[in-house]
Amino acid sequence: MECFFSLIVVCGSTSGSIAASLVVASRSYADFTPEATFDIKKVDLHRLEEGPPLTATLTREEGLKYYRTMQTIRRMELKADQLYKQKIIRGFCHLYDGQEACAVGIEGGITLSDHLITAYRAHGYTLTRGGTVREIMAELTGRRGGIAKGKGGSMHMYTKNFYGGNGIVGAQVPLGAGVALACKYLGNDQLCVSLYGDGAANQGQIFETYNMSSLWKLPIIFICENNQYAMGTSVERSAASTEYYKRGDYIPGIRVDGMDVLCVREATKFAAAHCRSGKGPILMELQTYRYHGHSMSDPGVSYRTREEIQEVRSKSDPISMLKDRMLSNNMASIEELKEIDIAVRKEIEDAAQFATTDPEPPLDDLCSHIFANDQPFEVRGATPWTKLTSTS
Repeated sequence: MECFFSLIVVCGSTSGSIAASLVVASRSYADFTPEATFDIKKVDLHRLEEGPPLTATLTREEGLKYYRTMQTIRRMELKADQLYKQKIIRGFCHLYDGQEACAVGIEGGITLSDHLITAYRAHGYTLTRGGTVREIMAELTGRRGGIAKGKGGSMHMYTKNFYGGNGIVGAQVPLGAGVALACKYLGNDQLCVSLYGDGAANQGQIFETYNMSSLWKLPIIFICENNQYAMGTSVERSAASTEYYKRGDYIPGIRVDGMDVLCVREATKFAAAHCRSGKGPILMELQTYRYHGHSMSDPGVSYRTREEIQEVRSKSDPISMLKDRMLSNNMASIEELKEIDIAVRKEIEDAAQFATTDPEPPLDDLCSHIFANDQPFEVRGATPWTKLTSTS
């Protein structure tokens, strides 16, 4: 088998000292395993005879894509943490690190023509739905180049077929049912993924939405991202039943390992096939974990220990799990993954630089973008004699 090796030695002296760095071997693509099949954890079922498969096939191309996307989300959130502590990002900010397998796995099981709506922990989904790191970081700092033109901030980001980023707890779930109703009405074979957390799972509007969706057999996947602590209260203390996948009662449900991107992907494919076949809604519970607190105002260690967080990091980290699978099956090299890490860090740093230098939106833009396609019209300002113009 053909291999290519390169060795570069760079030597130089600074103040009498000599620095040397080595760039180690790079192999040809022919050396790597193009595809592998892995055993995945069996899901728990509710009102279903059969569930997703117990194995998942991963191609090298998919593995590298998932790795890069999860690393990008992780590094982006860590940079957001840094900028928030420097008071460059202000206001509400809910970080997604630890839960990357949920967003990437869900996206691997549906298409970009399908629809998705979530709560306010939305940075990861904004990226997987087609947003760029640059647009997301600029939105976090309230700049004109942000994905919502600097008007939405952390909780209100949007892309095509992605409806945010919603600040009211649980309110996105009935909106998602409305999107699913539109899919059924138009007969376009599309579906809507409507996400919420374990903290929102006790909301009455969610149960109302279950009822309507089941009656009308809407193509909707309800997904509870159970990160176990809501805003800071463990599920055992806040929910009489912690089996969230059974909460739909008459709606089929599955409980999935939300830290394994392949488990999430296969479960999402299964749920999507259920919806597209005309069987109506299905409920997924993803058992996951957030490394940060609920928001940047929550240190995250008053209701759990640092040791608990570290144990999850060491045993169940979604990025490490995928990395180990790929390396142990010769689907990638350590050097190749390190190159991805370096490229991701550079992308994040460049985006952060843009997010801190791009201008803020001018006052003239305050009332713009109310409608997607409309003629400019006048909007009254804070006083009757203050006039602003709205443009699409």
